[in-house]
Amino acid sequence: MLIHGLGGSSGNWTDLARLLLPRYRLLVPDLPGHGASGRGRWDSTLASFRDAVRACAEAESLDAPVVVGHSFGGQVALSLAVATPAWPRALVLAAASGISSSRAGRRRGLQVASVVRPARRADPLRVWILRHRLTRRLAFSGMVSHIDTLSDAGAEEFFSGAARATTTRPALRALMESDPRHQLHHVDVPVLVLWGARDAALPVADGIDYARRLRARLRVLADTGHLLIGERPEACARLIDEFVADLPG
Repeated sequence: MLIHGLGGSSGNWTDLARLLLPRYRLLVPDLPGHGASGRGRWDSTLASFRDAVRACAEAESLDAPVVVGHSFGGQVALSLAVATPAWPRALVLAAASGISSSRAGRRRGLQVASVVRPARRADPLRVWILRHRLTRRLAFSGMVSHIDTLSDAGAEEFFSGAARATTTRPALRALMESDPRHQLHHVDVPVLVLWGARDAALPVADGIDYARRLRARLRVLADTGHLLIGERPEACARLIDEFVADLPG
């Protein structure tokens, strides 16, 4: 199960999912208020997003999955492992939020972004922005290490996913009001932590902290930013394969 981050969509996984699909059955949902999930009244709690993801998995008869969460999706994955410890088989946390994102300065930046919604405002110019290297680099400033590492399809999905989200405020409040560090001792499944060495949104120190607290395997991808699932899909797929191959059973 692949869970995207705040302001993203299932399309964020487009390049990585293509690499995983020959070997796994994949479930790639849109979180409430994101992508094709449509409008609705969503509770601003991590539990509401966790329960929505679990309901989606049950509807598709997906049991004991390896749950891969990117950014806010990583917090949702951790919540699943805490609330239903016998359900996920393992977790992969790809630049998971919850540590730096709980700090006051980071909160203010996220709140401003949720109000301004720059991707939504720029969406009418999306084709032009993504066609030119300079504007494309500006659009993904602070999110990738090098803009050329994103495929055209990946750039389109990350940009359009942020523009299509009907509301990100419930997810934002859930992200900011949840500090997963207090519950990590309840996580009793194998965990792999993936991080970009040049992640400007969530520093690699967060990944080290997660790995230490969870006694997890940590893999840091050199010269990679926050969107590691789009920047380095081949490396992510290889590391996920190695992790799954080592799982018991």
